[in-house]
Amino acid sequence: MIEFYSSQSTVTDPGDLRRWIDAVPADLSSIREAAARLVFHYWAYGDITGHGISADRIGEINLRYADALLARAAELGPGSPLARRAPAERVVGCCRDHTVIFLAVARHHGIAARARYGFADYLIPGWWLDHMIPEVWDPAEGLWRLVEPEFEEGWTPPGETRPLPLTDVPRDRFLTGARAWRLCRDGRADPERFVVAPGIGRPSLRSWPYLVHNVVFDLAAMNKQEMISWDLWGMLDSPHPPGEAAFPLADELAALLEDPALTPERLRAAYDDPALRVPPVIATYAPPDHRRERVTLRPARD
Repeated sequence: MIEFYSSQSTVTDPGDLRRWIDAVPADLSSIREAAARLVFHYWAYGDITGHGISADRIGEINLRYADALLARAAELGPGSPLARRAPAERVVGCCRDHTVIFLAVARHHGIAARARYGFADYLIPGWWLDHMIPEVWDPAEGLWRLVEPEFEEGWTPPGETRPLPLTDVPRDRFLTGARAWRLCRDGRADPERFVVAPGIGRPSLRSWPYLVHNVVFDLAAMNKQEMISWDLWGMLDSPHPPGEAAFPLADELAALLEDPALTPERLRAAYDDPALRVPPVIATYAPPDHRRERVTLRPARD
């Protein structure tokens, strides 16, 4: 597993930007801080135009691959990736883009890291919000650590008085899609608190349907397919949100992803289901208008 996650995916390969990210030291804090400083969240701080970013830059949120994200960041601010930047000097993106950049730099340095899709309770009090962060192998402790790359050092969650430990996020503050599913199925968590955002009432973007969504996305990420949150394919690309018929499969996948003895071979075997595997062409529903578009992906690495 360590060797598998130490190499780049098609999504995280920095391409010609390798030399630019060489400036980031190969330690967890520096990599995390660079990822935090290169992206500006497209809605978390209000309208981007209020931060000196022109409205026509909203399309940057659809930059899929690390080489494109890093190239845009270098274009906006050609100095060190670790330099502090004004909002307009950052790529307009979201948690997924912070994570992809983190993975690109970590894997560039030979560090085993992978993306996890799930839910965080530290973004809006009282809610588990759709979120994506990386997980890094700690060879000294022999375990995976969750890392939060969206915020700069010292960030304190809303309504709290103590900073979140950004290089070792507690596992009761971020739940992987698999963990969230199992807690809800066991009755230990309320599925109605798991949402994309509290104010979005669309059934497919909250509760059980979105819990299924993040189990499938988590499986793809564990197979090094770091998808954009508004992508859909296979069983997710349907006019109707996943219902109870999808529960047994979600149960099986969640148990697999939670298994400490999980291997790449078992991951690939589960992922080979045509209903789950990311195909060469997918649908995407990008904000702000969420129109359905077809996207041809770069060929995935084996």
